[in-house]
Order: sequence, then C-alpha cells, then structure tokens
Amino acid sequence: MQTELSTADADDLQYDQTNDRYVFNHDPDGTATITTTIVHALASIADTDVSQGEFSLYDSVDPDALDRIFSKKADGTERTGGHIAFTALEHEVYVYANGDVIIYPPTESPHPRAD
Repeated sequence: MQTELSTADADDLQYDQTNDRYVFNHDPDGTATITTTIVHALASIADTDVSQGEFSLYDSVDPDALDRIFSKKADGTERTGGHIAFTALEHEVYVYANGDVIIYPPTESPHPRAD
C-alpha cells in the first residue's frame, strides 16, 4: 500500500509501506535541481522547516557536487548509471542517475538491556 504525500518539488513522493521507504523520481527537465527536490522531500518527511535553517544538506553532502554528478553529460546526453548514498536527518538517501530517489526513515534502535 502506498500513501501519497504532497511536497512542492516532489509531487510524486510516495510512502512504500511494504518496504518502509519513500520513493520518487526527480524530473531533470523540471525547474528544481535534484538537491532542492531532495531537501523539500526530506523536510516533508522529517517535518522540518528548511526556511528556518533547521536543516542544511551541506551537513550531509555537497549539494553543488550532487547537482553536477546527476546533471546531463557535457555532450548533453543523460546519465544512465550510478548512484550515491548518504545520510541526512538520520534518513538514508539513495539517489540514482535515472532520477529515482529512495529515502529510508531512521531505524528504531533497540533499547539497551538493563542487567
């Protein structure tokens, strides 16, 4: 079962309950960069206000490098392979060359045993 969430830049952000992850595809021909899309998706998922400086992608990855890595090649062709993974706001983020982005929420850590 998938529940659709609405975000400004990732309108197709969906929660995949079976696999406990959020999935969307970034449109490289859209107006937003991939990093902007990821920031807004993470902010929506983690209920964080990016406009108040509560979160910066720079704490996890270089956004400029991320945008360059996933932009079109110098000859104008699309990138077809590769991915990058990083952690932001305790979420695991996987970004693929085809525009797919998968975000896994933080895992619950087991409570330490009291001996």
